[in-house]
Amino acid sequence: MQPVPGMTTRPTTDRVKESVFNILQGVVRDAQVLDLFAGTGQLGIEALSRGAAHCDFVDQDRKALAVIRKNIQLARVEDRAQVHAGPAERFLARCAKQCYDIILLDPPYGGKILNDTLFVLNRFDILSPSGIILCESALADEICAPFAQGRVYRYGAIKITALHRSTGGTPENKKENAYENSHLSGKL
Repeated sequence: MQPVPGMTTRPTTDRVKESVFNILQGVVRDAQVLDLFAGTGQLGIEALSRGAAHCDFVDQDRKALAVIRKNIQLARVEDRAQVHAGPAERFLARCAKQCYDIILLDPPYGGKILNDTLFVLNRFDILSPSGIILCESALADEICAPFAQGRVYRYGAIKITALHRSTGGTPENKKENAYENSHLSGKL
């Protein structure tokens, strides 16, 4: 894998990547995958190398996009990969009819980008009924989203949070709706 030059992209460590695919081992084959904030593309490429049917890679950094394309070529998975340039929200608005089995989220740590993106994902309803979202974030980042939370895996200062469709009606959903109303009004 080629790295992205500069300091704007933080690649996922090998240990965390291995854990992600231990989590996904039973669902990655033939899956439709979305790698948002793709960086080097390593997570989506790994999914393709493990049998995923297709992966959409999304990033807005031009250097990252060039590296993703190069890494896809090096991995020889061009026939099952598509690279999209631009902000995650814009891509999500355009792909509203798509359905993904696996969504990989690795936005910059420490901001509200992760939670905002999760609400946008929910709004456009692109997660398959049995799909999974894996979020990489800083250990201190709080995830407040309209999805049910599964396990949280901790690796030093990093955590991976597994999310899936929520069944609704719980007190947590009221908290999530309050977050959405206060943070996302008028965003789209």
